[in-house]
Amino acid sequence: MRLSSKSKPYMIPEYSLTGDLLSYLTCGLQYRYQNKGTLPPSMPVQLWFGEFIHGVMEEAYMKWENDKTPFPWDWKKDIRPIEDIIDLRLQIRGLYPPANHFFTINHPEIEMEIEDLNEYDHKKLASARAEKAINVWGSDLFPLMDSAEVLIKGLRDMPYTKNDKRSKYYGINGVIDVLSLVNINEDNKIVKYLKQNDEFNKLVSEYGEDEYEIIIDYKGMKRPPCDVSGSGNENWDYHERQILTYSWLRQKQEGKKPIAGIIFYLNELVPSIEDLKLIKEDLYYHLTDVGDSEEYRDDIELIENWSEDAEMPKLSEKFKIDRSIRIIPINENKINEALEKFDDVVEKIETSIIKEINGSKIQDAWNAEAEERTCSACDFRTFCKNNKNKNEEFKIP
Repeated sequence: MRLSSKSKPYMIPEYSLTGDLLSYLTCGLQYRYQNKGTLPPSMPVQLWFGEFIHGVMEEAYMKWENDKTPFPWDWKKDIRPIEDIIDLRLQIRGLYPPANHFFTINHPEIEMEIEDLNEYDHKKLASARAEKAINVWGSDLFPLMDSAEVLIKGLRDMPYTKNDKRSKYYGINGVIDVLSLVNINEDNKIVKYLKQNDEFNKLVSEYGEDEYEIIIDYKGMKRPPCDVSGSGNENWDYHERQILTYSWLRQKQEGKKPIAGIIFYLNELVPSIEDLKLIKEDLYYHLTDVGDSEEYRDDIELIENWSEDAEMPKLSEKFKIDRSIRIIPINENKINEALEKFDDVVEKIETSIIKEINGSKIQDAWNAEAEERTCSACDFRTFCKNNKNKNEEFKIP
């Protein structure tokens, strides 16, 4: 009797919107070491804060859903216990807070309880942002929320590569922070921001309905540079493509049709010195779609006259809140453009993987192009051939 030979294993590569695509766009070589080589960054400040603020917002929503705690929430009584839960979860995963961002009591050397905390000494940057995010947006956001942390997946044809393909298809996966059902007739601060967007209003008039699904995403960063025409830097464009791709995946899985996405840039509510320096630069070069107009004249003057060794200026709540929310209307043409860009990045990653499989050295197979700030904080800068900040003593002959 003839036995058939075992077929080769067939694998469909899977790419996450944030873990793969954004990481690769930051720097291809860094992506190879951290994601494919499982070498985590030694000081993952951005990673820690992103995970922290997402966790806090999700737990805060669950607390509100169960207890209907009225706003504003007290930091020590209502918010700090949530922060400690998230801090402990992150520590279990090996993510520890930077000392200047968060005061942790989940540490064997710190013999303190929540009751011992002094609000003024221990409400550091991450805590201040968490409190502001909950109290500024929670009362309007939480009642609109239909579900949180929604995993979505889909398949696409593998784009053409010059080398052999590993698969005919690739998978996309992502996690939507919040799916909300919005009635445009509601008296709600978020609905008011949506209705201020001309493109959103045009879509509403075309569909002629009152209730729509909205995709919401939190970002632990400042608003990226963008001019009034809507043209922005790589992060600005990527965030829009992320929302559009989420929309495509949502349509595939649930038959739903989200009409818009909202991104909350939570650093804008409590900017750091570094954030404010970048905001000042954006205003100087007119690279912002919100904040660079006469209605914000007082805030602009405060920022223009501020120097980083001086006390932080007291910016208006309107300036900070307006800058913290971004509306992204969704239509089919934009979705198709976003998916084509996604395909382009997957093609580059797959090409590098196949080069390495075929014997190329890692630094020859993967592109290493990044901003100076990325190179400065990179763990692999000492041996990267393209490091923009590498000192002479680190050069390898």
